[in-house]
Amino acid sequence: MRALPVEGMKDYLPKEMALRDELINKIVKTYKENGFRRISTPAVESIENLDNSDGGENLKLIYRIAKRGEKLDKAVASGDPANLCDLGLRYDLTLPLARYYTAHANDLPTPFKCIQVDRVYRAERPQKGRMREFIQCDIDILGSESTNNEVELMSVTAEALQNIGIKSFRIIVNHRAVIRAVILHCGFSEEQVNSVCITIDKLDKIGTDGVKEELLGKEFSADATEKLMTLLGSKEITLAQLEEYGAGEPAKELFNVIEQAKKIADGAYDIVFDITLVRGQGYYTGTVFEVSCDEFGGTVAGGGRYDGLIGRFSGKDVPAVGFSIGFERIFSVLSDRGTVTDGRKRVAVLYNEENFADAYTYAKTLHDEYDVNLVIAKKKIGKQFGQLEQQGYEAAVVFDNDKEWKELGKKAE
Repeated sequence: MRALPVEGMKDYLPKEMALRDELINKIVKTYKENGFRRISTPAVESIENLDNSDGGENLKLIYRIAKRGEKLDKAVASGDPANLCDLGLRYDLTLPLARYYTAHANDLPTPFKCIQVDRVYRAERPQKGRMREFIQCDIDILGSESTNNEVELMSVTAEALQNIGIKSFRIIVNHRAVIRAVILHCGFSEEQVNSVCITIDKLDKIGTDGVKEELLGKEFSADATEKLMTLLGSKEITLAQLEEYGAGEPAKELFNVIEQAKKIADGAYDIVFDITLVRGQGYYTGTVFEVSCDEFGGTVAGGGRYDGLIGRFSGKDVPAVGFSIGFERIFSVLSDRGTVTDGRKRVAVLYNEENFADAYTYAKTLHDEYDVNLVIAKKKIGKQFGQLEQQGYEAAVVFDNDKEWKELGKKAE
C-alpha cells in the first residue's frame, strides 16, 4: 500500500490547513458581506455536459469515470471507447453552476449572486503551482445584463484580495466584442479571428515583432497584419483609437465599466484596458478580466461574461458573469513565506483522568474566545509546556483548583 497521495494531489498538515481555512474564511466573509450566497454542487458531472461545454483546452484534461457493472461490460464488448464513460470530474465551477441554475431557477432570485468555493480536477502534468486537484473561489451574478455586475465583481474580488493581505495588484480588462471588431476592421476574416486572438495573447512573451512574424507565418494578409500592429504598437490604446478601428460601441461600454471601477477603487489599485488579454475559455462572450500581481508571480484571479452557457441547458438565454480567485497560487506563496495565521489563540487545558468531565465543561466556557484542546497532564509539566509551545499553543491551563493560566513562548515575555 502507498502512503503518499496520488501524483498531483496533496495532503495538508494542520499548520497548512490553518492557513488555508483562514484564507477561505476571509474570502467567503467578504463575499457574503457584499450580498452573495453560498451554494454547492457535486464534483461529478455528466460526461455529456462536460464534453459540450466549450471549455477550451480544459476538455483535454477531464478525468473520465468509467461505467459500472453490467453497463461497463456492455461498453467494453461494444469495442467503442466512447461508450466506456458516462461521468467525469468537474474541471471548473462554471459549468456546474450553469446546470445548477437551470435546475433551480424557479427557486432563485433574479439576479442571483452566488459563491462557490470548492475542489476542481484537471489531468494536468503536475508541477509547482499546478495541481490535479485544487480549490477555486468563485463569485457569479446570473440573470442580469447590467454592466454594473462587472464593476461589482471586480470591486468585491479586489476587496477579498485586500482582506487576505494582497495590497499591490491591478485589474486588467478587455472585451470580446472589442477585439473581434478590431480584428475584422483590420481586414482579417471571421474564420481567422480566433487564430489571430491566440497570437495576440502571446504579445507579452514574444513582443510585437514576434506577433507580426507569427501572423504572417499563418499566411494572413500583410495589410491586415500591418494595420493591427499599428494599433498594438501604441503605448496606450485610447477610446478614440478603438472607435477608429470599428469597436466604438463595445469600447464605450467597457471604458464606462473601467471608469466606475476606478471610482470605487479610489487609487488603492488600478484598472487598465489591455486588448491583448484573451482568456482561454471558449464560453466568454463579453468582458474578460484578470488580476495581475507581480508579488505573487502573475495572475491571481480571472473571469468574464459568459451569456451563452446557461442557454445550452435551458434553451433560454440567461446573462451571466463571474470572477474566480486563484486560491492555490496565493496559498503556495504565503505558505512558502511561512505566513502565520492571525486566527484565534490556541489553548490547551491539561487534565487528570479523574477530572475529564469537569475539565471538558470548563473548556467549553473558553470557546467564545479561544480554540481549546483537552490534553492529559504529564508528570513533567514544565517539559509538557515546551512541547505544547512547539505545537503552536499560546497558552495552557492546568485544570485543578487554581486553574493556573500559563502563557507560552514569546507571549510570556
